[in-house]
Amino acid sequence: MPVDILVGTQWGDEGKGKLIDVLTRDVDAVVRFQGGNNAGHTVEIGDRHYVLHLVPSGIFRPGVKCVIGNGVVVDPVALDAEIRELEAKEIDTGAIELSNRAQLIFAYHKAADALNEQGAKVKIGTTGRGIGPAYSDKMRRTGIRAIDLTSPERLSAQFRTEAAKYNRLFAEAGAPQLDIEAELAKMLEAATRLAPLVTDTVYSVNAAIKAGKNVLFEGAQGALLDIDHGTYPFVTSSNTTSGGACTGGGVPPQCIRDVWGVIKAYTTRVGAGPFPTELFDATGEKLRQVGREFGATTGRPRRCGWFDAVASRYACMVNGVNKLAVTKLDVLDDLEQIAICVGYRINGKVTDQFPAALADLEAAQPVLEYHPGWKCDISGARSWSDLPENARKYLARMAELVDSEIAIISVGPRRDQTFAR
Repeated sequence: MPVDILVGTQWGDEGKGKLIDVLTRDVDAVVRFQGGNNAGHTVEIGDRHYVLHLVPSGIFRPGVKCVIGNGVVVDPVALDAEIRELEAKEIDTGAIELSNRAQLIFAYHKAADALNEQGAKVKIGTTGRGIGPAYSDKMRRTGIRAIDLTSPERLSAQFRTEAAKYNRLFAEAGAPQLDIEAELAKMLEAATRLAPLVTDTVYSVNAAIKAGKNVLFEGAQGALLDIDHGTYPFVTSSNTTSGGACTGGGVPPQCIRDVWGVIKAYTTRVGAGPFPTELFDATGEKLRQVGREFGATTGRPRRCGWFDAVASRYACMVNGVNKLAVTKLDVLDDLEQIAICVGYRINGKVTDQFPAALADLEAAQPVLEYHPGWKCDISGARSWSDLPENARKYLARMAELVDSEIAIISVGPRRDQTFAR
């Protein structure tokens, strides 16, 4: 059955949105299976620039169904605004489906998110979008689901009850109270427009698979932010790895064919948390500026460093990646020398395994090997043979170290700057 999954193999911002857009030339449906509007997928088509947060990146391909799956947490006001913004740019949004089982994010979740971060001893660096509190409510079984968008009376009653609970918590913490009726009015307005999109996507996605349609599952955050397999506690609140596609989309594992791993030619990270190859010098700043490394969701500058093969090999293993898509190779064009981290030195011992203990990862010093740069503009390359020899050698070493095969290479932000290996 032709079902593929695309995931990020680093700490996010690998270029998943662009690759989804490229791969949707050959698919019938794209399914988001986790995360919320803390994601920011950037797509450039010609001279037009788009940033998506909840809508799957297949929206720019006519006839491609765009499914927001049950594993996603959805801010209805934010989703409504995103859809209206796309429509204002003359993008057809008629193919969007919203799972009736998806959990909803409300203003009280965002207020709780900010309060939690403010009072935390260890700052996680969340986006403040209410993702963690919404997933917490889901696990506490007090969350409100998208099916309730179709019943204003039930939705209003549930919202008032849950918002009142949060207001009591805010009062105890000395935080501002939520204007429940004002927030309810905003949410009900969005619900009116979103209700027609709500459907049982488990049935519609499985029906598409059974009919032999090509379905692509779209990961929202990188594998190293996975709640179980990432750099805990500096992670997101969902399973960002390929296994999350089955639970977050409602499909059986035996239907999966390929797992695409998007991997940046260097490494970046947004927010707090350990980052062994981070560069604090002029090279790190150059990567940030040339690569336009600023968060699509928050605008925060991304931390930049050398390619970390230890972390990415672990991510490829956990996800079962068998096809790599390398992005932003062109950002390295001007460098005389390029380093790759091939191991960690932790308390005097060298390892090629990604540690689970936060203290070990914080203590890790990168073991680097150096490669000569290519010192030329590769943004016009459209095939493997167009790349300079040093670029091809660098890519081959990346693939060898992460134990996967390169299938796609990107040398710029546009659709036409992407080619098959």
